[in-house]
Amino acid sequence: AVFATGAGNVPRLWKWEKVLKVVSRGEKRILDGDAEWRVDGERLVHGERLASADDFPSLMNKGNEEEEEDELAWEEEDVMHVSNTYWPEEMTSLDFRGEGGNMCVGKAYTICDATPLSTTQTQQSAEASLSNRHEGPFREMRTELGIQENGMRFRIKLDYSLLDDDIENVEGPSTKTLPPPPLHLRTLTVCRETLDGYWPRASDNGKDASRKKQDLIDRALFGPPGAPGGLYDPPPVGSEKRAVENYMLLQFEGGVTALLPHRLDQYESFTDDLDGSTLFLTEGESSPGWVTSLDWTPGPIRYQVDRKVMSGTKLKGLRTLELSEVRGEDADRWRPKDGGANMRQ
Repeated sequence: AVFATGAGNVPRLWKWEKVLKVVSRGEKRILDGDAEWRVDGERLVHGERLASADDFPSLMNKGNEEEEEDELAWEEEDVMHVSNTYWPEEMTSLDFRGEGGNMCVGKAYTICDATPLSTTQTQQSAEASLSNRHEGPFREMRTELGIQENGMRFRIKLDYSLLDDDIENVEGPSTKTLPPPPLHLRTLTVCRETLDGYWPRASDNGKDASRKKQDLIDRALFGPPGAPGGLYDPPPVGSEKRAVENYMLLQFEGGVTALLPHRLDQYESFTDDLDGSTLFLTEGESSPGWVTSLDWTPGPIRYQVDRKVMSGTKLKGLRTLELSEVRGEDADRWRPKDGGANMRQ
């Protein structure tokens, strides 16, 4: 979990001692089999739920119902945490145009969902054009970034929201002349998954479970923290001051490194003048936007995915979703030396 300490401060990280066991499922629903374009008649639906005793062979074999209930007695905060969705209720082909923040590329993907700042915005967004439907400012925004390979998936969930004081100000007297308040990272969730019907840790699958590549899974999901040498290709984030005030670099077990913004400004500003004050962009200028990076080596190939989004009130929309692939043993040899640059399009 992450708790923001206030505007302008780097949040303190508090690791939740409890590990939630969650079952994740996705399906494609056919709503119109006669649609002129097949994808227009299809919807992608994703769901997650807390595990029950039936999902654990190791518990089912104990034959002690009371013990089973004790070990899977989820609390209200657990249920609430899993109920936070990071994707639209039903995803259509239009949701993957970029403006909505959803995209797949190779072994990587990202999804996003957001709550507009005002009720009026919510009503207007239902009738807005595709380019304006996903425009902020926002009260909450949840994004997810993940990589899937070798029957495993590693993903991070980022839950952003306004600070309590900012919510009170927004709901108070009119503040139309002021820039919208920034979003701050509220929680960070790390998900380690296997796709073969077994749980990642062998101890959760019972003594009789037989699984191939358990050693690979242990290394890829629970090995030493941090990608070798840090991010393979550090992305541009703007000025040094912006990097310090808005970003954090984290290392996770499984050889994973992540770069992410803990504060998202929702107005067009990105540079500073000599006295340290903020300069607002004028029309026609270019902002670096925001970037979230995930670096993971689940096997012979090392992957780094960069979720690059717009700036200002369009921060939900993707500029690009970039994926780098390199053999893990050759990463240092081919590591980019451009000082951080966007991929050529």
